[in-house]
This record gives sequence, C-alpha cells and structure tokens, in this order.
Amino acid sequence: MSDARPHINAPKRSGGDGVPDVYCSNEQNAVEIDLPRWRDLALATLISEGVRGACELSVFFIDESAMTDLNQEHMGKDGPTDVLAFPLDGVEVVETQGPGALTRGPDRSHPDHDDMPTLLGDVLLCPSVAAKQAPNHAGNLDDELALLVVHGTLHVLGYDHDTEEATAVMRQRERDILSEHHWRGPVPQTFRQEQS
Repeated sequence: MSDARPHINAPKRSGGDGVPDVYCSNEQNAVEIDLPRWRDLALATLISEGVRGACELSVFFIDESAMTDLNQEHMGKDGPTDVLAFPLDGVEVVETQGPGALTRGPDRSHPDHDDMPTLLGDVLLCPSVAAKQAPNHAGNLDDELALLVVHGTLHVLGYDHDTEEATAVMRQRERDILSEHHWRGPVPQTFRQEQS
C-alpha cells in the first residue's frame, strides 16, 4: 500500500458551515505578484481535492532572505528554496482557566468549536528563486509560480514526494489541477519533459 494520498472525491476536511478561504500576502518586491490570481489557484486546488467547510489556507510570497532563514530553521538546509509548506493538522482550541478564559458563566454559553474554521496551514513561496529555476523546471515564471502554489497546497493537504509512488501521485495531481485551472489546455511541452 502506498504512503501517497490518492485523490478522493469525498470531502477531506470540514470546519463546520462555510466555505474554504485562502489568505494571500506579498512580502517581497523582487517579482510582481498577482495575489488574486494565485489565491484563486490555491482555492481551486483545495476544492479539487475535496476540501469543504469553513477552513483557511495562507499563502505568503517572501524574499530570499526570509526563505533562507526558514529553510535553515525548519529543513536544516542552507540557502533559499522555492516553496515550504507547513500543515496545521491537529490544531485544537484549548480551553484555559483564568482571565479571559473560555468558560461558562451567566453571560457566556459554551463555545461551539464546530463553527470555527479549520486552519489548514501555510504555504511560503520565494518568487525570486522561482524566477531563477523556471527556465530549467516548469519552462517560464508563470508556470513555475502556478506549479509552486499547487505543489505547496498539496503538501499542506498531506501529499508528499518521499517515495517514487508518492511522487508519481503528487505529480499527477499537479498536472490535473494545472490543466484544469491554469493552462486551460494541454500540458506545455517543457513542463512534460522536466516533470517526467
């Protein structure tokens, strides 16, 4: 049995009533970023993966310095990388005692955690690294950024590329999502060659 998570049409997550949302922030100035476009692609990836209910994903576009620090801190690697993903599986709201505690009282009902959105995680992308690797990877900067948005979002949802089989599953999902929501046509030749 594979460690790769197969695509399932049933909802994978639910945060109660509501719909998935994506927060995007551009915290770099090396590459012009169309935040609404990349937000829409991340959201389309969530929907394509069967994510339903009130949940939130954050996508940050950061500079090489910040990415270098995060890559060293979390991955133990020197230099910047193109994308990092931080899933927030198992996030729980902890009720504590003391000032401001979420306790029942005469004017406070018990909080309904089913109405709180599920925090899926964070995707951090470095556009300047993407620009450098695009010609030899996805072909151009537009396709590279699209790939990284989808790739990071899939990582947050539990996909990985730690085995050959898991890599094949993740790459196929990337191609399917990019074909439906980014290219609107056949997979570009450069992408087919570099991702095979």
